[in-house]
Amino acid sequence: MTTFQRARSAEQRAARRAAILATAATMLTELPVADLSLNELSRRVGLAKSNVLNYFDSREAVLLELSSSELTAWVEDLAGGLEGLTPAMPLDERLEQLVDTVVGTLARRPVLCDLVSAQASVLERNISTETALEFKRVAAVTYTRMIEVIAGAVPELGAEGAGRFIAAASMLAGAIWTHSHPVPAIVAAYEADPSISTIRMEFEPALRDNLWLLLRGALPR
Repeated sequence: MTTFQRARSAEQRAARRAAILATAATMLTELPVADLSLNELSRRVGLAKSNVLNYFDSREAVLLELSSSELTAWVEDLAGGLEGLTPAMPLDERLEQLVDTVVGTLARRPVLCDLVSAQASVLERNISTETALEFKRVAAVTYTRMIEVIAGAVPELGAEGAGRFIAAASMLAGAIWTHSHPVPAIVAAYEADPSISTIRMEFEPALRDNLWLLLRGALPR
């Protein structure tokens, strides 16, 4: 735990915000979003809870800012994974690489997946209008960038089709992440009775199958 002196300058306040975000990011590598409390975050960063609330209007505001940063970084992962695809390549080959890249890059960012799974039900509650505006503005820029990247790799989708694919894929990724990372009681139930293992969901295979269905539906007929 680090103990901070009072932040007096803009630079000090920026450093304090960065420290809070970095501490929260570290915590999310250890525990799920639902278990990250403002009390524990404050303790780890070395501030009273009231002082943390001087920089972010709630626990959810901290997590939304982390989500924005994670999403922005992930889009560049996606762009890198699709670099080199050209319309001259067979369509099925490009679709396969798109699906593999989306699934692989998301699987390597479990914090982002957890944040996305909690966005509507948790993160977008208990926040100010200002925080909501900041988050949605970043999301809009990121959405535009995703359309550019995906439509560039699969121009057959067009901007509209790429947008539909992104919107549905995001919701699917969040839902599948939640169901593929159940609470301990559910895990124990699967282990206790092999007959119910057929309904256990694994993140990467389930997301891959569903993204294929989405892409086929998004392509012009």
